[in-house]
Amino acid sequence: MVETPTVRFLEVDLLRGVAILLMVLYHLVFDLNYFAVYDIDVSFCFWLAVARVTASLFLLLVGLSLTLSHSRAQLLGQEDRFRLRLLKRSVWILGLALGITLVTYLVIGRGFIVFGVLHLIGLSLLLAYPFLRLHKANIIFGLLFILFGLYLQNISVGFPWLLWLGLAPPGFYSVDYFPVFPWFGVILVGMDQIDGQRVIAQECERTHKRRPGKIRHRNPAPVAGIEPIS
Repeated sequence: MVETPTVRFLEVDLLRGVAILLMVLYHLVFDLNYFAVYDIDVSFCFWLAVARVTASLFLLLVGLSLTLSHSRAQLLGQEDRFRLRLLKRSVWILGLALGITLVTYLVIGRGFIVFGVLHLIGLSLLLAYPFLRLHKANIIFGLLFILFGLYLQNISVGFPWLLWLGLAPPGFYSVDYFPVFPWFGVILVGMDQIDGQRVIAQECERTHKRRPGKIRHRNPAPVAGIEPIS
């Protein structure tokens, strides 16, 4: 069984920190406007761009961190445990997402969160597993998901049951809406951006040189700011 040192990926941590700062900024502005504390046009192109960049960065990090987690599990010979951890984490996140759906339905009514970013991440942890072995082909599938999602935005249906896929009824509105098409495609693109085993091996070597003898087992890397799967 391969052992890996306890390491941090500083680039991933930096991107995660930027994403969190952007998220806090946008939600502060959104809440000030939504609760009529201060009149800010959140539909203005700048704030829309901030929202889209923030969401895309978080989802790219989900894909990147999944690749690192899976690669580490393979190196440790723990792929079976990785699948179980992934399932447990998915159920936990989806449980949180359903709680948010209930709370927003009770608090704000119209515009409550039906399928937001947590719903997407929870489901994507399961959807992404078969794609982990495709490596560089994921950018092709990711772009296909994104393009098909953009196409679906021009189609309306008379029922809400396919909201999670990106098919919405006319006049549908939600304060947080991230359907599988196109947003799962962003996660797949993130999964394409790194050769997980090579990066982990190189980082382990660098860490071992800095701290010889400090090698021990470690759980897979966290998923985009969410705690390690355990």
